[in-house]
Amino acid sequence: MRINILTLFPDMCYAYLNESIIGRARKNKAIEIECMNIRDYTLDKHNRVDDSPYSGTTGMVMQAQPIYDCYMALCEKTQTKPHLIYMSPQGKTLTEQRVKELSKMSDIAILCGHYEGVDERVIEELEPEEISCGDYVLTGGELPALMLADAVARLVEGVLPNEEAYTNESHYNYLLEAPQYTRPYEWRGRKVPDILLSGNHKAVADWKEEQSLLRTARRRPDMLKKATLSEKQKELLKELEHSLINTEI
Repeated sequence: MRINILTLFPDMCYAYLNESIIGRARKNKAIEIECMNIRDYTLDKHNRVDDSPYSGTTGMVMQAQPIYDCYMALCEKTQTKPHLIYMSPQGKTLTEQRVKELSKMSDIAILCGHYEGVDERVIEELEPEEISCGDYVLTGGELPALMLADAVARLVEGVLPNEEAYTNESHYNYLLEAPQYTRPYEWRGRKVPDILLSGNHKAVADWKEEQSLLRTARRRPDMLKKATLSEKQKELLKELEHSLINTEI
């Protein structure tokens, strides 16, 4: 899979992309993630990529031409038309389900806005999918783009050790993950649940399933409406309901 990030600040993105799991995956060729500098495609002799808005409001707006030419250059380079995503607070909120769908694509391009946004005409021309990382506003699209690239990349084969590394995570199946513990056994008077030291793999799996359902019901009951629960899980959830009656959420 290939992900291209269209940005004014490639060094900012590479500082993250060169590290940890994603950095190793790129080095091992499990996934290709590269950045393209939109500024390289401006026709302005002063290398400008933005100008003041016609509305007279505060701030600057990224111009359509450099963005358009940058994306067209990517299409020519790859001989494909990568699925274009614009990170925007006006887009649909990113979900794990959409991440799964995007991870099955071969080519994705992520456009990072900056300043007060981008000229609406390039949005109309390229018709990107608009995605938001939440109901708040940042100074630029680089952090949301990296969040999206990371979320998608970890589902690509070869990036993580195996499927279990992500299928048991929160949100993957609309359930929150069970609590995790490591050494030491006791810390500040708090002990690791004995079941996790029992060596009984079935009992541990049952405990994790119970904790996952309980935690989701307590913290994100809205997610349970979307989860596809087995008959066993439905029965277990009924048994756990009494535990929630007087529990502060």
